[in-house]
Amino acid sequence: MAEITQTGVVASTPVPQMRQPNAFVEFFVRLFREKPLGAIGAVVCLIFLFAGIFADLLAPYGFNQIMPINRMKAPNWQFWFGTDNLGRDIFSRILYGARLSVIIGLSAALLATVISVVLGITTGYLGGRFDMIVQRFVDAWMSFPDIVILIVVVSVVGPGMPQVIVILGCLYGIAGSRIIRSAVLSVREQSYIHAAQSIGGATPRILWRHVLPNVMPPVIVLFTTRVGAVILAEAALSFLGLGVPPPAPTWGGMLTGSARNYMYLAPWMALAPGICLTLVVFSINMFGDALRDLLDPRMRGHR
Repeated sequence: MAEITQTGVVASTPVPQMRQPNAFVEFFVRLFREKPLGAIGAVVCLIFLFAGIFADLLAPYGFNQIMPINRMKAPNWQFWFGTDNLGRDIFSRILYGARLSVIIGLSAALLATVISVVLGITTGYLGGRFDMIVQRFVDAWMSFPDIVILIVVVSVVGPGMPQVIVILGCLYGIAGSRIIRSAVLSVREQSYIHAAQSIGGATPRILWRHVLPNVMPPVIVLFTTRVGAVILAEAALSFLGLGVPPPAPTWGGMLTGSARNYMYLAPWMALAPGICLTLVVFSINMFGDALRDLLDPRMRGHR
């Protein structure tokens, strides 16, 4: 709007600008409105993350506190998930197991994502002979079954949390580089990449400032899906006795040994960690699917 002053000069009145909504707030509003199942999965993941971080405060007993008088007690008000064959509280062990699963899942998924991004961006952007050599190595790596590689490597280096994190990170990182490479191949042909090359932009700067930001949606989705896959792989290794060594409780380790021997007398020993494992992996996958749909520009506007 404008008004005429006494001197005849037209003065414009500033028009108040509307505040732009916060990007994170807008994203979570879309998540709960358009993807309620993915939102529920995110809430469940946060609950387990909170329980794992504050297991020392939430657990009523120690994870290895033996109470022989309470052996194989059914779930009750004192022991919510019952007790095992040694009298240990299963609920407390589930909480401490969530901490280990969260640490291993997030750390290995982060390492796998970094490896996938480095290999995928460099091979997809540079191309040529370097791309051919690296991708043939990836093909050979992916031709072996995952569980066989895990068993062989863990048998050589020994069980333990750092070893499991590094092994799972390398295993899923090399295989996941193919997904990032396919996204980089489409981004490489965009006009802004050619413009940056024409003005003499350095390759590391182009990769960091132009390629990486435009492949972040598949990177984020890859990270969320890798968390669930790593948790399942760690549970399989613990089930086979090759994961984190006892007495540290892991959900996979709680499913083997005593749980199999006393499964008919005390089925809650296997049901509690099995249900928690299924619930967490399912929630992470639902959240990852919702992220994929919300962050994909081609799916905006679709219900």
